[in-house]
Amino acid sequence: MRRFAKKRDVTSRGALGDQMRSMLFATIAAWSSLWLVPAQAAEATLKLSFGQTARSFKQSDLLSSPDAADLKVAKDVAYGSSMIFRAVPLLKLLGLGMTADFDTLEASATDGFVSQLPVALIEAGRSGGSIPWLAIEDPQRPWPNLPGKSRSAGPFYLVWESPERSAVGPEQWPYALSALTAVQSPARRWPQMAVAETLGGTAPERNGMNVFVKNCLPCHKLKGGGEGTIGPDLAEPMSPTDYFTPQALRVLIRNPSAVRSWPDQKMGGFDQSILSNAELDDLIAYLAYVGRKR
Repeated sequence: MRRFAKKRDVTSRGALGDQMRSMLFATIAAWSSLWLVPAQAAEATLKLSFGQTARSFKQSDLLSSPDAADLKVAKDVAYGSSMIFRAVPLLKLLGLGMTADFDTLEASATDGFVSQLPVALIEAGRSGGSIPWLAIEDPQRPWPNLPGKSRSAGPFYLVWESPERSAVGPEQWPYALSALTAVQSPARRWPQMAVAETLGGTAPERNGMNVFVKNCLPCHKLKGGGEGTIGPDLAEPMSPTDYFTPQALRVLIRNPSAVRSWPDQKMGGFDQSILSNAELDDLIAYLAYVGRKR
């Protein structure tokens, strides 16, 4: 009896060992299958903030919105060609319950580009001006990569219908959007950027400030003012008017690579279709003005 009992005990232990090994192999196989399956990217969201009120919209929410429509852009700024986007009207999305404290819509991108869009420019879409749309990239049908880049303009991209009506500039087409925030105008948020009240409304420096906000502020700070992080501060530690002649600065703005080049150069030129000679002169006058305000 003892010998039989011992034999049965050995047999039970052997079966138990086989069972544990089977469970271990099954566990390892399960974990291996998880490692082999690529992680699914989280759905992108766009954050809208108006003072203390904030909302987030998922790609799927916007793509399925009853306001969504196919929008054909004859010459898209980012792609440089005709594009068709699934988009929602920005005015409907925002509702634009703006107050006197919020006269600007700050459009922040994931690459450090931050465009300051006047509410008046957006509201002009209600009365014959350029109409802003929020284009949404469909993860199931992704947009092509941008020219010379390894990414698309998605997941969110602010595009314009009839941009010529309101003279919308290329820096006012922010792509790779992550947030839209109601804020004060740049001159109110960063007084170091403002020109003196003693300068008249038609002063070159005052118009130059508007040119700077529209075309330069999305990438550059000025005396620490601004949110863009792509380019250097254009007043600290020195103004470019201190180390460039006016002629060299004009050439740099028109065609940066004609003056100097460096790895990962991102600044494109501003030709006369974007920046007139008069606007360029006013911009340089403004940079010199800010440089003298030390």
